[in-house]
Amino acid sequence: MAEKMVEKVMRLAHKPDQIRNIAICAHIDHGKTTFSDNLLAGAGMMSEVDAGKACKLDFHEDEQERGITIDSASVSMVHVLNDKEYLINLIDTPGHVDFGGDVTRAMRAVDGAVVLICASEGAMPQTETVLRQALKERVRPILFINKVDRLIKELKLTPEQMQQRFIKQIADVNKIIRNVAPEEYKELWQVGIEKGTVGFGSAFHNWGISLPYMQKKGITFTEIINAYSGTDEEIKANVITLAKRAPIHEVVLDMSVLHHPNPVQAQKYRIPKLWQGDLESADGKTLMNCDPNGRLFFVITKVVVDPQAGEIAAGRLFGGTMKKGEEVWLNMSKSAGRIQQVYIYNGAKKEIVDNVPAGNIIGVGGLRAGMPGETVTSGGKTEPFEKISHLFDPVVTKAIEAKRPSDLPKLIEVLRQVQKEDPTIVVEINEETGEHLLHGMGELHLEVIENRIVKEKGVEVKTSPPIVVYREAITKESPQIEGKSPNKHNKLYFRVEPLDDEIVKGIKADKMGHGRFKKKDEHVMSFLRDECDWDTKTAQSVRAECNGNIFMDNTRGIVHINEIMELLLDMFEDVMKAGPLAKEPCVNVKVRLMDCTLHEDAIHRGPAQMYPAIREGIRGAMMEAGPLLYEPLQVTRIEVPTEYVGEISKLVSSKRGQLLEMNQEGDMTVIVAKLPVGELFGWSNALRSGTAGRGNSSLVDQSFEMLPRELQDKVRSQIVERKGLTAGNLGA
Repeated sequence: MAEKMVEKVMRLAHKPDQIRNIAICAHIDHGKTTFSDNLLAGAGMMSEVDAGKACKLDFHEDEQERGITIDSASVSMVHVLNDKEYLINLIDTPGHVDFGGDVTRAMRAVDGAVVLICASEGAMPQTETVLRQALKERVRPILFINKVDRLIKELKLTPEQMQQRFIKQIADVNKIIRNVAPEEYKELWQVGIEKGTVGFGSAFHNWGISLPYMQKKGITFTEIINAYSGTDEEIKANVITLAKRAPIHEVVLDMSVLHHPNPVQAQKYRIPKLWQGDLESADGKTLMNCDPNGRLFFVITKVVVDPQAGEIAAGRLFGGTMKKGEEVWLNMSKSAGRIQQVYIYNGAKKEIVDNVPAGNIIGVGGLRAGMPGETVTSGGKTEPFEKISHLFDPVVTKAIEAKRPSDLPKLIEVLRQVQKEDPTIVVEINEETGEHLLHGMGELHLEVIENRIVKEKGVEVKTSPPIVVYREAITKESPQIEGKSPNKHNKLYFRVEPLDDEIVKGIKADKMGHGRFKKKDEHVMSFLRDECDWDTKTAQSVRAECNGNIFMDNTRGIVHINEIMELLLDMFEDVMKAGPLAKEPCVNVKVRLMDCTLHEDAIHRGPAQMYPAIREGIRGAMMEAGPLLYEPLQVTRIEVPTEYVGEISKLVSSKRGQLLEMNQEGDMTVIVAKLPVGELFGWSNALRSGTAGRGNSSLVDQSFEMLPRELQDKVRSQIVERKGLTAGNLGA
């Protein structure tokens, strides 16, 4: 069976117009994995009896225990529409906000998204987040409203009430698309029942419908409602009949084939956004045309460490043909590699093949240096794809150490693997002190990683209680501060000031780019000139961006400035990653080099002389600019029965939170509150006990705001004490 499937997949892999690369994405518990199961069953890859219960794409033990998807999973299958076969490369993504990084990375690999929403809950905060992630990567959405059976059985709505509910839900989704989509797609990508881009159904009961499908098969909505009336036995029989007449996989994959683009169509509008190279060059044409005969371009979106096969890098092949044994270049890690195996996906199973052309989602073995976001090419280095940027930052940290000292080397290796498998986890390894830090999106994220280190990687570990990552910022412009090299021959003069709001927003929206810039970088200059009203000369002086801070070279006529520029940017990045107050990352700081006097002889202005001078100058300027700590805050949506609103108000104020809005929907009240992450440990238990287990909450947004002044000194001393810092090594 598997062999036959592989032959089919490989035959279609060479016909790009018959390929659809899609992702299933939704808010947590809206039914994605059950839905994916049904698509697999429809493609003959698992039994129909298991569909909706086996959760085939949740193949990690902890995913099955917790009943949630933690990792994205890929599968390739064949679908037939109007006697023509299509290859569907599908990725099932997580819904929990702590694992949102996996959704972002999956979106780089696909061209279309099936957005699921629950018929009784509608579009939720995480629905907006996954749509935002899809549209940022120019991935076209279609909508499927799941769990329609709940409206009929539990809420007992009339057809008119159901219709009103659907219209509102579709309008909500379209509003998100209109707010987030690129200008030219705001209207074009709106979903609608008449367009055939909205489907309805129940993944659990394996049926689905869309307007074109109802017309084609002669099914009415009344028949669907009637299927759920009668005794339990009658309902069971009716639902089985309904699933045979309107199988969910047929409805959804028909929608995908008709409304999602094939790789050739998609790459024409996705490549200009994802790749900054020259579109008129040979490489540009290969990518725009998804040319299997051009240069190899493969973007890694996920790395999985397989006990038998070693590291397997999964991702999207945008150009060329991936062949076994080919020598390649990894552009981010600047290293060479060789492709040992090429795989196509089949749920948890991988099938080995000899070669696969552009336009497919595949796995490759042998790239040990590969990280998610890496651009792999043949024939040496080239312009890589844009870095994959995540919507939220890691804000919770745990220290982790091996229980047995003999396991320390293994733990270091495992932590490096963990960071490859999940780049939203930031791992800090200090091999000298043996202290290792894990920075993650939330308590659950770190708990899952910790469990996997113990259960799957076999290393016994101890961890500290979770702590919050703060940020350092400044409140005013500093005077000019001098940084002097140890040999007293070099002097540098710095000023720092807070960044303007529109630049902060622009950096967040990725309008300026990240990292170090070439002098007179056109991309940076056009953003600063056109959107921030900077004059050309000032815009030309921006040389780097790091974590939302920028460095400007305001010097004139300094002969050796270009020779020390890399050293300046090294130390700028160093201070921005560990500020002067408490060695926490800095945000919204503009650092300006005003002037410098440099020794004539290059030997007297090497790294040993320049690094201390630059670091001392930038830190000194920041300490004169009213430095403050910022704390992470989360905007949280809380749903509770109306009688518990008083309890929630008390709970929010006890956590230093503020209520932003409160709306009543039926017998439930939806509260939006802003809460400091530092007060959120144990939040879900407090919420459950305060609402008799009936309240739930989800993350809407994340931001950093000033820590109240009365807490500044207390929190700073706690961080300094925890990190074992002294005034000497703080540089203050």
